[in-house]
Amino acid sequence: MTTQFWTTTPLDKMTSEQWESLCDGCGKCCLNKIIDDETDELYYTNAACHLLDDNSCGCRRYPDRFTYVPECTAITPDNIAELTWLPNSCAYRRLHAGKGLPSWHPLLTGNKDAMHAAGISVQGKTVNEMKVKYLEDCIVLWPMLDAE
Repeated sequence: MTTQFWTTTPLDKMTSEQWESLCDGCGKCCLNKIIDDETDELYYTNAACHLLDDNSCGCRRYPDRFTYVPECTAITPDNIAELTWLPNSCAYRRLHAGKGLPSWHPLLTGNKDAMHAAGISVQGKTVNEMKVKYLEDCIVLWPMLDAE
């Protein structure tokens, strides 16, 4: 059995390879979000970044995504506490909060199948942001699902 590095290595001490492997690849961080100016309430939409592959739930241009989407946010150990818009199911958010990885996480299962089966990913649930006229019409609740 391989070492579960995420249980022994602090987030800020992980190698870039370890850090990247924590991402379950659900695609929720690629969804457009709305924050109510009056209440600061966060709303997820099913309108995804135009670089998101709706089937694989991965970025089509991940290594150079900032060239295509300058406002894309890199998740790092330095900013994880500030990224309150990350879903509760996010491994980075969970580990930062002292929780473990959920049973469906690809590091535990070896692939994304369990995550997709649990309904955690955006697979088959999104529309390309370029086809959306009013983001408010795309508000959805499923991204907040946290199975475990």
